[in-house]
Amino acid sequence: MRSIFASCAVAALLLVAVWADHHGHHDHHDHGSNHSHDGIMSCHKLSPPNADFAFALYKDLNAKTDAGKNIFYSPLGISTVLSMLSTGAGGDTHSQLFSTLGYSALKQNQVNEGFEHLFHMLGHSQENQKLDVGNAVAVRNDFNPREEYLKDIKHYYSGDIFKVDFTKAEEAAAEINRVIAAKTQDKIKDMVKDLDPAMAMVLINYVYFRGQWEKPFDGNLTQKADFHVDETSKVKVDMMRRTGRYDFYQDADNHTTIIMLPYKGNTSMMIVLPDEGKMKEVEDRINKQYIHHWHDSLFRNSVNLFMPKFSISADASLDNTLKAMGITDAFENNADFSGISEEVKLKVSKVSHQAVLSVDETGTEAAAATTIEIMPMSMPETMTLNRPFMLFILEHSTKSILFMGKINNPTAM
Repeated sequence: MRSIFASCAVAALLLVAVWADHHGHHDHHDHGSNHSHDGIMSCHKLSPPNADFAFALYKDLNAKTDAGKNIFYSPLGISTVLSMLSTGAGGDTHSQLFSTLGYSALKQNQVNEGFEHLFHMLGHSQENQKLDVGNAVAVRNDFNPREEYLKDIKHYYSGDIFKVDFTKAEEAAAEINRVIAAKTQDKIKDMVKDLDPAMAMVLINYVYFRGQWEKPFDGNLTQKADFHVDETSKVKVDMMRRTGRYDFYQDADNHTTIIMLPYKGNTSMMIVLPDEGKMKEVEDRINKQYIHHWHDSLFRNSVNLFMPKFSISADASLDNTLKAMGITDAFENNADFSGISEEVKLKVSKVSHQAVLSVDETGTEAAAATTIEIMPMSMPETMTLNRPFMLFILEHSTKSILFMGKINNPTAM
């Protein structure tokens, strides 16, 4: 039996460089590193701002992505690594990070505790799925960040901290890549290239997810079919097929059809298929309220589902996107990261992100054993994913969007 699953892995990286003022000393505005004892703030408080940030990111990435290219990223990963950065930021640098992340109504310690709780919840990963969300910080050998900052990263973000010799740029990159590859089951291998020897530290976040469909597809039913990338071009895909009971909704007002494909465990893939020619209209309007509305409107229905197998990898340099969203000072010489170091002036030099997703059947024997469903007599709905669609991988216990994106071409790696 081939054990085949839907899997995705992602790493988001934040690279922070030194610049050469080793004497500038200034006040550090403490954003509540004095830990709150008001009990653990529920991670659910982070979920609305994180979702808003996810959609703002999508709109900017979509505007910068060439037609026909796939978009795929982990909004949770990017929020996490920016929150780790904000823990050491002061002044305008901190306010810009918080305002862009949607955390203006929260204090830094509430955000830190929210992430601590979130990682705790995600850590209860079921045996049927593998979900690892974690963080690491690579620190220059001769650079000593503030003890308080490292303590917060370890405590709230479960961050592993390790020393690296950035003066040997190639060796340093190889070492950081080894950490990322190990944490993402070798799905993401050569993420870090061209390290600056003046680098002070690299913040790393990774999200690795591997899930098994609760209702697997039968590989014997998979057949070649056309997928229409746009009005004029099409590609051949392996189209999986399954008839079964799914949570399904046709939103006529918003020109979309929605289906929820559960994984075993606490996670589901929500697929949003705009009506023909309506993708742009849906993308211009989509936000977290739409996701809630669709989620609440789903009802169990018999569906003939046709879905392409695909494996995609998308990487993005986020510098310009984050600047466009309002995080500007962090990249400039007036950046205030006095919470990380008061001796060394720091700024962010590069933010990069890579995500990988593969979707296919589960081994056919397992599928044969689990496809017996009681079907009502009514004619099933048909949903054929033969043109671009959006997808969201949702973790239900924390109300988190682990991954999201748009599949424009399932054959494009």
